[in-house]
Amino acid sequence: MTAQLFKALSEEVRLRIMALLIEGELCVCDLMEVLDLPQSTISRHLAYLRNGGLVAGERRGVWMYYRLADGKNELAKDLLRVLSDHLLLLTVIRQDRKTLARYLVEKKIDSCP
Repeated sequence: MTAQLFKALSEEVRLRIMALLIEGELCVCDLMEVLDLPQSTISRHLAYLRNGGLVAGERRGVWMYYRLADGKNELAKDLLRVLSDHLLLLTVIRQDRKTLARYLVEKKIDSCP
């Protein structure tokens, strides 16, 4: 389980997704828009994060919504605290969060394409 957890965090895109989910639950379409990546790429990275026990998903209609996992794993909880503090120092993460904020203002409430 520990190896899966670290493998889940071994890609920049996954770290960017985690940083966005710190803000709260997001739809795959939100992540696609902010990260400018296709659905298949986002879903593949989310699968790694899910398998590592870091995120949980829920289907609503045709879209999946993801949030940070509830933290049953103590190591995952500790890593999330460290990530929360240190990811925000990265320029790409700060830009992603600004992009997300602008996108959510423009997006119709609770609607995905």
